[in-house]
Amino acid sequence: MMTLGANMTKLNDIFTIESAARDHLIQPWDEIGKLGKEIRPLITSAENIYLIDANGKKLIDAPAGMWCSQVGYGRKEIAQAMSDQAMLLSYNSPWYTTNSPAALLSKKIAEFTPGDLNHVFFTSGGSTAVDSALRLVQFYQHARGKPEKKTILARYGGYHGSTHLSAACSGDPTSKSKFNLEHEPVSFLTSPNASQLPEGILLNDFCDFLLQEMADRIKQIGAENISVFIAEPVQASGGVNISPEGYLKGAIKICRENDILYISDEVVTGFGRCGSWFASEEVFGITPDIITFAKGITSGYIPLGGYAVSNKLLDEIAENSGDDSTFANGYTYSGHPVSCAVGLANIKIIEDENILQHVREITPYFREKLHELSEMPLVKEVRTIGMLAAVECHSREDTAEKLGLIIDKHCVELGMIVRPIGNICVMSPPLIITKGQIDDMVKILREGITRASKEIL
Repeated sequence: MMTLGANMTKLNDIFTIESAARDHLIQPWDEIGKLGKEIRPLITSAENIYLIDANGKKLIDAPAGMWCSQVGYGRKEIAQAMSDQAMLLSYNSPWYTTNSPAALLSKKIAEFTPGDLNHVFFTSGGSTAVDSALRLVQFYQHARGKPEKKTILARYGGYHGSTHLSAACSGDPTSKSKFNLEHEPVSFLTSPNASQLPEGILLNDFCDFLLQEMADRIKQIGAENISVFIAEPVQASGGVNISPEGYLKGAIKICRENDILYISDEVVTGFGRCGSWFASEEVFGITPDIITFAKGITSGYIPLGGYAVSNKLLDEIAENSGDDSTFANGYTYSGHPVSCAVGLANIKIIEDENILQHVREITPYFREKLHELSEMPLVKEVRTIGMLAAVECHSREDTAEKLGLIIDKHCVELGMIVRPIGNICVMSPPLIITKGQIDDMVKILREGITRASKEIL
């Protein structure tokens, strides 16, 4: 039993930490006008699929951190791999040398990628992965003697990162309204979100509409001016927008016909989220030129990202560049040995515990239980694919931007964190989740929605 003195020490520690966060820490998406006035809940530890706050309360981590905690928390194998590698070689410069974990991880990733995507470039996260992939595309077009091919095709509802170039390609106008990104040559196409069909378009015709829009846009801009199309297989941060059947296959066909490269942004869908190492080929039947990845490659234990690129693309660069073929892009922590050692340990767990098979087996149950919420008056639509889900709620104009936050507030009280996006509750739990834990998750979400509906009436 904890003594009064021990309790006071703990309370003092929590007060010190909360004060430090309030007075000094700026976090992602902070409301600048509220700095120093409030703090976010303090999480002190985690285990399995649960976060534990400063008061010892267990919370189901329904978003898996930020789409990344594939194998769950408290994995001693990963902690040990991190420690062992740090003691053996904590860092080496990627400009002058290489290291064993980076080499072996690149080989392992090449085993999972579709087609001839056999070369891997490591970065520090998803944003830098996308940024570097787009820079490689620019380098490729210049090497071919086609510097005029600059325009990037992207989609509304997409999210590709927070670096300047990746943010410019992200299709959420509200997130970049106060940043000077307008000069980037990006042309946005309609989001594949079938729940928000353009006026006059029927669901059965939505795929045809999207593909025709793409073809028309290419004709308008000129294929000779377009370098690449970038797309998430599933628009995750956009609200789990799932493309209509045949759309991605049609999109890559249009790209091939018009000499436009295709980047599949799998920062979220990679490493098991949809029951396969990558979703591009196995789930959607496409082989892109480049696949970007991050998040699930280390299960969030340490930052790491990168991209896999085709032999064909690199061969074309080499053939056309001559002596001037240096790709002048990289990061201090590219191929970081500790990060790559964690990536290898994470992959070993996924393989040894047959987690991909587990995802494929439990996905129908995950989908079935969440779709039971469709009967609730406040619920507009439930969308699921693999271990990704969105519960979209009906909302009035005055509640559209805060309804998800209200639901999340009640869910936290009940023992679960969800990811609120406007009037949408997004969930992507650790891949090790059990049927019983799914039951708990859905039960809490149901009660959270019920309480929220009473609050907004």
